[in-house]
Amino acid sequence: MATQTAPYADLLSAYKDAETLPETFNADGKSLYNPPGPRSSAYDEFPAPIDSSNNGFDFHIYYMQAIDSQKEYARALHERIRREFPELRIYRFWEKPVGPHPVAMFEVNTFTPHQTGTLISWLVVHRGPCSVLVHPNTGDSYADHTELATWIGKPWPLHVDILKREARFGPNAQRPAQNG
Repeated sequence: MATQTAPYADLLSAYKDAETLPETFNADGKSLYNPPGPRSSAYDEFPAPIDSSNNGFDFHIYYMQAIDSQKEYARALHERIRREFPELRIYRFWEKPVGPHPVAMFEVNTFTPHQTGTLISWLVVHRGPCSVLVHPNTGDSYADHTELATWIGKPWPLHVDILKREARFGPNAQRPAQNG
């Protein structure tokens, strides 16, 4: 019996006629040699279906509002991000759960892949006791907060019943092809 594959795009369709990649190793004897190629557009532009017309990614920094030490750390983190990354959009510091978020949080938006990667690596080191939900903005709030989301730290169960769903990420939807 054949198994049905998930409705994801064919990731290698752009490389159908490309030469087979070599199986040789680099000088370290561990990593594979990759022949030089053109720079991926994903370094400079978000891949489809991420909609960068407003902002590409949201970072929701969660803390337990009933624990004073976490609230204090989160408040300091909020200020540090404002000072360290003034070009990013940062929202108010919530001291209670809002929307689908089960605990207090604050939100930061990134607008480029470079900003997104920078903030991820910075938060891995500086998040302290906080958890961070990182998600793209595709127009499908449900998918953005669930199957497309990434967590730094402890994941929290979201109240997803209030999020908007779009057919393009439903169980029968075809994922868009990704180039670059």
